Amino acid sequence: MNKFIFTCGDVNGIGPEICVKAFNKVYKPEKYKLIFCCPQSVFIDELSNISPKFQFEILKKNEKISENSEVISVIDMGKVSRKIGYPTSASGKISLKSIEYSLKTIDKKLADAIITAPISKTAFALAKINFPGHTELLAEWYGVKNFLMLFYSKRIICTLVTIHEPISKVSTLLSKTKIANTTKITLNSLREDFKIKNPKIAVLSLNPHAGENSRIGKEEKSKIIPAIESLSNENIHGPFVPDAFFANKVYKNYDCFIAMYHDQALIPFKMMNFNSGVNFTAGLPIVRTSPDHGTAFDIAGKNAADESSISEAFKAAEKIVNNRLS
Repeated sequence: MNKFIFTCGDVNGIGPEICVKAFNKVYKPEKYKLIFCCPQSVFIDELSNISPKFQFEILKKNEKISENSEVISVIDMGKVSRKIGYPTSASGKISLKSIEYSLKTIDKKLADAIITAPISKTAFALAKINFPGHTELLAEWYGVKNFLMLFYSKRIICTLVTIHEPISKVSTLLSKTKIANTTKITLNSLREDFKIKNPKIAVLSLNPHAGENSRIGKEEKSKIIPAIESLSNENIHGPFVPDAFFANKVYKNYDCFIAMYHDQALIPFKMMNFNSGVNFTAGLPIVRTSPDHGTAFDIAGKNAADESSISEAFKAAEKIVNNRLS
């Protein structure tokens, strides 16, 4: 029986709320075991607003996790003072503790995948945690250099060449090698994690009109096209002009598209899949998924958050775990 571990994310955001709501939706003790890393006080707070449809046990961090799938094991991450709706140093530290405990649990073979609730980069900074996000933290934990953010939904899959970088730096960070490596990791993940035997991939351009023969920008001719040509034995196409690519629904002809920077991919992806999109870290030795939205501090504590994306993240994790085992 597979075991899945959830982190609470930033406790001042919607993370704990959407996790509890997701448990109500996906809990099937006959199929898998669920574990939740969250301060006991925060978990109990959420139960005052959300009636649980599941049995649970609360354990200290040093206690053995029960094998009993009939109960969700809630691992108490310790005391925390909540300031709902605001990122704080305390919320940053608890979210990191939750992640670290989850990773140690997976490393001990006591869980098969991690589903991470949203964290706050501001709270991380206040806690002096030097990571821009989950992806980079996980890559360092496992000593992995070839990794990327993959966004998955039933409608579309996409990956990013650059991740959490200022737009002013994107051009200098792009290279033929980096784009080709991103494409290779994407191909491998599509084959291994999603069981797409011969992936057909579209690569987006960086500049308007794909550089218009270098009149607007030279990155297409100097970096993107050479990267695509270096993989001529694969089913890679582009570079495509992003506005026409999405306006004309060209993405429907491909298994995945590769974007040069964060918002180039995330704007169309979230417009199509805001409550159903999943963030998956490709290239890791473990399976990690998360919802494709943030902490939503503006609605935290109002019992108004939609749990659909984290529920889909769990389903994606279950699918990928099973695909890797097959």
